[in-house]
Amino acid sequence: MSPLPAWVARERASASQPPLLARETLHVAGQPVGSVQRGLLEDLGLGNLRAMGIDIVQRGTGAWLQADAGNAATLALNRLAQVLRADGRCGPWRDEQIALRASTGACIATVERGAVRVLGIATEAVHLVGVAPDGRLWLQQRAANKSMYPGRWDTLMGGMVSAGDDLDTALARETWEEAGLRLERLQDLRYGGVFELNQPSDEGDGCGYIRERIHWYAATVPEGVVPDNQDGEVQGFALLPAAEVQAMAAQEQFTPEAALVWAAYWGW
Repeated sequence: MSPLPAWVARERASASQPPLLARETLHVAGQPVGSVQRGLLEDLGLGNLRAMGIDIVQRGTGAWLQADAGNAATLALNRLAQVLRADGRCGPWRDEQIALRASTGACIATVERGAVRVLGIATEAVHLVGVAPDGRLWLQQRAANKSMYPGRWDTLMGGMVSAGDDLDTALARETWEEAGLRLERLQDLRYGGVFELNQPSDEGDGCGYIRERIHWYAATVPEGVVPDNQDGEVQGFALLPAAEVQAMAAQEQFTPEAALVWAAYWGW
C-alpha cells in the first residue's frame, strides 16, 4: 500500500470532530436516538412545545420525548420539526422521512429529513464508485443550487437512506435518480465497506451535528453506458483517470463523504 496522502489524513480528522457546544441526549420511546444543543429546547419553550403536543421532559443531561414508539412518536417529532423550521433552526425541508432506530435496528419512529442534523439523529447513506472498463472513474458534479457543497464533485452517486428504504433499495433508487442507471446495467457490483462521519453541522443556524454511517459500493459501468441525471440535483458528469481524481481530492474539490469513499476505494 502506498503512503497515506496528506489529504486522506485531513479528511479523516475532519470526519471525527466533537460538537462545538455541549449537547444533551435525546430519548424517544426510552431509547437514546439523537442529541440537541444545550439550551435549544429552552429557547423554543418547553411549555409552548407541550401545548402543541410535543411533551419533552429534561432530566440531567438528557431530554425525553413522552410518546410511545410508532405513530405517536412520529407525530410528535414531525411537529417538533415544524417548530424548528418556523424558528429558523432546521435544515432544508425535503418532505422525506428518516427512520430513528434503536440499537437493535428496529424503527422507533420517523422524522422529516430537514430536522435530523439539529436533532443529532443517526443517518445512513450510500455511495457508488463507477469504474469504466479502462479504469477511469465516473464523477458527478453537484448542482449549483444544492444546499450542501454546491458545485463540488462527488462519486457517481451518493444519497441518504430514507425511512422506506433498506441499503439495497436506497442504492437502486439513488443510482437511478442521480445517474439514470439501473443496477442491472452495471457489472461486478460489490459492497466496499462502511465508515462513520461525526462532525458539527451548520444546519439549524449552527446547532446541528452529523452522525452518519456511509456504505459504499463499486461497480463497472460498461463501455457506451453514460450517466444521465433524473432529479435535477446534478449539473454534470466526468470520466477521469485515477491520478486526476486524486489530485482533485488533494485540492478539496470533493464533498467530505466522497473524499473518504475515494480513500477507502484506494485502500488507504
